[in-house]
Amino acid sequence: MSIEDLLDKPLTPWMAGGGPDGDIVLTSRVRLARNLEGIPFPGRAAGDDLAAVADAVRKSVGDLSAADKHVYMFVEMDKLPPPDRNVLVEKHIISPHHVEEAGHRALVVRDDAAVSIMVNEEDHLRIQCMVPGLGLPAALALANRVDDVLEAKNTFAFGERAGYLTACPTNAGTGLRASVMMHLPALVLSRQMNRIVTAATQLGLAVRGLYGEGSEATGNIFQLSNQLTLGHSEQEIIDNLQAIALQVVEQERSARHALAASSPDALADRVWRAYGILRYARTISGQEALNLLSEVRLGIDLKLIAGPDAAVFNELLVTTRPNFLQKIAGRSAIEPGERDRLRAQLIREKLKEGKANA
Repeated sequence: MSIEDLLDKPLTPWMAGGGPDGDIVLTSRVRLARNLEGIPFPGRAAGDDLAAVADAVRKSVGDLSAADKHVYMFVEMDKLPPPDRNVLVEKHIISPHHVEEAGHRALVVRDDAAVSIMVNEEDHLRIQCMVPGLGLPAALALANRVDDVLEAKNTFAFGERAGYLTACPTNAGTGLRASVMMHLPALVLSRQMNRIVTAATQLGLAVRGLYGEGSEATGNIFQLSNQLTLGHSEQEIIDNLQAIALQVVEQERSARHALAASSPDALADRVWRAYGILRYARTISGQEALNLLSEVRLGIDLKLIAGPDAAVFNELLVTTRPNFLQKIAGRSAIEPGERDRLRAQLIREKLKEGKANA
């Protein structure tokens, strides 16, 4: 697979659905922050320093491919046009921060995008591994294998007391940030999300939106992640987050059953109205589309709507985003009105493929 194929595909495999508790947990992610010894962090590094980091990582690409059944690609960010970089953000392959400055920045990505390594983001390396559903242990195992391959030829900055040294002190220690992306419409509709957010914060976790830090929870999608990286082992962090995520999954399931039992007609009316708008609208904004798609996905999961596959929801999370729509249009820029029309057309066509039945 080439980088062009990766950009053009609506879905990366780990976003196609499935996995443990895949009706609620869309994906699980583990990210490791690493820095090369003796080179300043990217925020203080000169161009030559950043180039040296990129060159060192480039030399490890063959080792990564040899240690895996997949091919890894090295992509220089300044060789990609800005819209393509933003498509990578929309597909959760890189962070919004990584597109802000392209010079001496790079991406190493596995052919199925389950592994992506941001080079010279906030840290020299951000190793990110994604799996479908609630699978944090599998994501950690994959991240550790990638980490071992890279560390075999590169010396990472490490302190006996502080652990892995990182640009932001909150990432020091294990350098591990784990997260689960969850679809929680019933907890939102039953006004229980504030309680969930408060409880998670008290347990040392963060609750963020679709694109992580600084983003809103559009479409009832939330990211639950650890905040502490120092003083706990990788396994302790993963076990804690996995256990709390399972509790949230059960609470979302209970909220869904309660909604279906207490007001079945109102719930059915709500999801069918959402389906009707999406099925026939001629223009629709990105935020409205995500909110309505969330309600349709709830209807599919509760078997109120039959026909569209639940994976359609995951696909439209990507293909209805502004930069992916621009890529579909085949032009460097499209006006907001045209983008809203194109988004509505795309949704109509996708839902028509799996026509719903009462």
